[in-house]
Amino acid sequence: MKLTWYGHSAFRIETGVAKILIDPYLIGNPSWTGDWEGPAEGITHVLLTHGHSDHISGALEVLGKSGAQLVANFEICMYLVGKGVSDKKINPGNIGGTVDCGGFTTTFVQALHSSSFGEEGGKNVYLGNPGGLVLHFPEDKTLYHMGDTDIFSDMVLINELHEPKIGIVPIGDRFTMGGAVAALACRRFFKFDTVIPCHFGTFPMIDPTPEKFEAGMEGSGVKVALPKIGETITI
Repeated sequence: MKLTWYGHSAFRIETGVAKILIDPYLIGNPSWTGDWEGPAEGITHVLLTHGHSDHISGALEVLGKSGAQLVANFEICMYLVGKGVSDKKINPGNIGGTVDCGGFTTTFVQALHSSSFGEEGGKNVYLGNPGGLVLHFPEDKTLYHMGDTDIFSDMVLINELHEPKIGIVPIGDRFTMGGAVAALACRRFFKFDTVIPCHFGTFPMIDPTPEKFEAGMEGSGVKVALPKIGETITI
């Protein structure tokens, strides 16, 4: 599996025939100084955890260029169809459901957060429940992108049901769990081989570094992978 981080919660995952962008915050992202066209090259799927602008800004452009399939909750899918995404290119689901994406499956699991998109005049459009995404690949490790969330005890069921070995974990505090709590979640509820922290350092009001998370993971035996922004690593 090849993984590229574009800052915040935006990742490109390549394994088998799948080339996936998750939460492609590629427009307006202070951490990402590149364009959106490069990350969108060859993409087969765009996956969205929830509707906040720091997770879906760039999705319309990527979907338009690539013709990729959109995998998200029903409300986000229909909202983006209203903005021009083809209704033939959506694969909607909701918490507890699993959808076949062709080459892999995506299961929607809960997250403790919110989900809306801000429009002109201070209006917020409700975009369904926030979620995490569990990706099962036929010939690779299972990956769990937690989305934006706090710790919750039902994480133990996510591990029991799916046994993810790669975790993408928000650690920035204020809008998600902080680094120490995120480390507790990883150690108490999961048996990850590798964890990749995200959702930190993007804005001044969230934790600027992964140091608290790294400290919390010391001695766990779990590899903490910290790719540079724009760097591709192999897991």
